[in-house]
Amino acid sequence: MTDDGGWTISQLATEFDVSTRSIRFYEEKGLICPERTPGGYRLYNKRDRARLKLILRGKRFGMTLDEIQDILGLGSVDMDEAEQIRKAITYGQRIMADVQQRMDELKIMHQDLMDIGDKLQARLDELDGRAANEA
Repeated sequence: MTDDGGWTISQLATEFDVSTRSIRFYEEKGLICPERTPGGYRLYNKRDRARLKLILRGKRFGMTLDEIQDILGLGSVDMDEAEQIRKAITYGQRIMADVQQRMDELKIMHQDLMDIGDKLQARLDELDGRAANEA
């Protein structure tokens, strides 16, 4: 945090392990709106920091920037907190369903690989048994 009670772009980039270019991109998209110092430097307040954290969390969960913008209520001036929460829940449920589907597919793949491994091991044991009998 700076002496002004905010964060510089470099401080946020370091804290959240993202590039300064990414943070500028989110600013260009209107997702965060830092103030400017008299020298023209960006100064991010607590709200900007919280939004950046939500943006990065949303991206990690597979949300698009449009979805994140929707949750933050940036597309609608009239969106209240309850509507933001409803949208976040809806997107969260969709992501959880996608994750569950991927997990189900991975379980099937895991079982298929286990079955193939068992068959290959049985075949190898059979071949090793023949080799031992022939020797």
